[in-house]
Amino acid sequence: MAKKILIVDDEPSVVKGLRFSLEKQEGYVVDAAYDGQAAIESFESEHYDLILLDLMLPKLNGMEVCQRIRSVSDVPIIMLTAKGEDMDKIMGLEYGADDYLTKPFNMLELKARIKNILRRAETAEAEKKDIGKLSIRDISIDLLDRSVQVAGQEVNLTGKEFELLQLFLLNPGHVFDRESLLDLIWKQKGDLRTVDVHIRRLREKIEMDPASPVYILTKWGVGYYFSNT
Repeated sequence: MAKKILIVDDEPSVVKGLRFSLEKQEGYVVDAAYDGQAAIESFESEHYDLILLDLMLPKLNGMEVCQRIRSVSDVPIIMLTAKGEDMDKIMGLEYGADDYLTKPFNMLELKARIKNILRRAETAEAEKKDIGKLSIRDISIDLLDRSVQVAGQEVNLTGKEFELLQLFLLNPGHVFDRESLLDLIWKQKGDLRTVDVHIRRLREKIEMDPASPVYILTKWGVGYYFSNT
């Protein structure tokens, strides 16, 4: 899917040139806003992958727009400014801009910076999605939304079943006796058969053949463990 860019500039000729270059030559989807207030309204109504934001704008200046967007979103922002003073550049970055270019700028340089920032954003998003995920062999669990997949298929577990599986995956090869599992999962002493019942039900959901498990194994006379081989 093509990346979507919002251009915010009060000079129609600049917007026209940027739109042509980014749409026709690079294949981006481009929207435009000609003042700060319109930029905020566009941002609130659409999803954008990157914003090109001019510093000097009517109604709300670029700094204000940048600050308001950054307070609710980490969408990449490149500040465009006709001013060359270092303070404006520094202030733009302090308010949350990811990069800046001083007008007049080289279009090839702008395109390169856009591609670089979008690449970094994609990498960061992928890393964010991987946070909280744990996979061993064919089993993958998401610790954040508490979902489980076995060989790519979604498996529905109860709360205690999920906690048992999570404990095993975090400690592959470690043998837990039933007393330890009661203490770690149920936070109490109790009937050891509770553990056996939950292990049996968990095996029924994640094992191809629960009678001959390959994931959660029994060490006779000791307890249960997850095999990572």
